[in-house]
Amino acid sequence: MTRSIDIACTLGVADLAAQHRRWEQLMAQALTERSETADGLRLTFRPEAVDELRALVTVETGCCAWATWAVEPADGAVVLDVRSADAGIATLHGMFTAGRSAGRTSASSPGRGHRESRR
Repeated sequence: MTRSIDIACTLGVADLAAQHRRWEQLMAQALTERSETADGLRLTFRPEAVDELRALVTVETGCCAWATWAVEPADGAVVLDVRSADAGIATLHGMFTAGRSAGRTSASSPGRGHRESRR
């Protein structure tokens, strides 16, 4: 039996737009790799992005509680692992792709210059 989880962001319009801009900026400046995992997504950033990444994840943890967000240093980089279950996994796989950040469509390509792989 498959359980259902609510996949929704609780941010208001203005806060959602601000969060989106911050993700786009961080991704354009510091994203080096994007990998889909069996239960979510792994994003790798340059180490100097750690403070902004942690600040963004603090917001995401509150507004998108259907996923688990974890930031860890790794081999001269900082890694964000985002995990979920059921439909949340597919949602995560669609997030943070070229032209998208935090699941929100964008006309720009914040992920340009990064490597994408599936695990």
